[in-house]
Amino acid sequence: MLTHGAGGNCRAPLLVAAAEAFSAAGFVVLRCDLPFRQRRLSGPPSPAGAAADRAGLRAAVDAMHGVVSGPLFLGGQSYGGRQATLLAAEEPKLVSALLLFSYPLHPPGKPDRLRTEHFPRLRLPVLFVQGTSDPFGTIDELRGALALIPARTCLLPIEGAGHDLRRGRFDFATVVTEFLKI
Repeated sequence: MLTHGAGGNCRAPLLVAAAEAFSAAGFVVLRCDLPFRQRRLSGPPSPAGAAADRAGLRAAVDAMHGVVSGPLFLGGQSYGGRQATLLAAEEPKLVSALLLFSYPLHPPGKPDRLRTEHFPRLRLPVLFVQGTSDPFGTIDELRGALALIPARTCLLPIEGAGHDLRRGRFDFATVVTEFLKI
C-alpha cells in the first residue's frame, strides 16, 4: 500500500511509477488517498487530522488482508510515509516492512525539530528513498536518524533530487531490488 504526500493524492506520478514497478515484480499494489484528501481535493492536512489519516491507513491494511494472503508492506511519500511510520510504531505487527519516499525528517530550515521520536519503536525493515537536495532532511541527517531504528534499514540516496524526487534520476527497478533486500 502506498500513499501520498501533503500536497498530492494517490495519482501522484511518483506513486504511479512505484506501483507499476512493484506490480511488474509480482506485487499487488494499492495506491490510496488518505482521509484528509478524501475530504477535500486540495490543501494540506491538519495536524489534528493525523490520527484519522493513520486510521485510514489501518483500514487499507485491513482491506488488503482480504485481497492478499502474504506479507503486507506499507509506504508513502513524505507526509504519507511519516504517517505509515507512526502507524507501524503504534502497531508493530501490522505490516512486514516500510517503503518511504522523501521522509520529512524535519521542517525545512528547522533541523532541530526532528520527527523521529517514534523511530526506536519501529521493529520492521525500512527502505528510505531520499533526494540528496531534500530540504526536509539531508542524507547525513537521515543516516543519523536511521541509527535510532532497531530494525534493518536501507537508505537509497537519489543524486540531485529534492523533496519531490523529480530532478533526480533513478530506476524504480532499483527501488524494488533494494526493497526486496531489506
